[in-house]
Amino acid sequence: MTVTGVDKDFENLTLTLTADFAAPVERVWRLWADPRQLERWWGPPTYPATVEEHDLAPGGKVTYYMTGPEGDRHHGWWEIVSVDAPTSLEFLDGFSDSDGAPTDAMPVITGRVRISENDGGSRMVVTSTFRSRENMEQLLQMGMDEGMEGAMGQIDALLAA
Repeated sequence: MTVTGVDKDFENLTLTLTADFAAPVERVWRLWADPRQLERWWGPPTYPATVEEHDLAPGGKVTYYMTGPEGDRHHGWWEIVSVDAPTSLEFLDGFSDSDGAPTDAMPVITGRVRISENDGGSRMVVTSTFRSRENMEQLLQMGMDEGMEGAMGQIDALLAA
């Protein structure tokens, strides 16, 4: 299993997943930087992603949708805040309608990715910061933590390919 730690910190409104990989930092970075690779792991195994727009520059956007087992689509967006390839990425992460417009009824979180050398491979730490405890509880009740863990659990096979 790739994921080595899951921390839900309600005091600091964060969900942090830590994963270790037997691959160099630059290779793990490409999982984020290449939209075709991102599609192969972003989202739980039963909800594969399709990336429509992918601009990993500050101010850039990433838009995507995940397709459920019944053909249902769930749209999302990122607004890129900062990038320091190949070690860090920060973005706002939210839900959208089928036209790509942000959905006000759902929370927006801040995602931070840190990739570093670790034991001859890489460690990736993904921290989601919520704007309120209610937002955090809402997304956790929807299964965000299990979904992220399942998504990251697909990475080892992708790195081995």
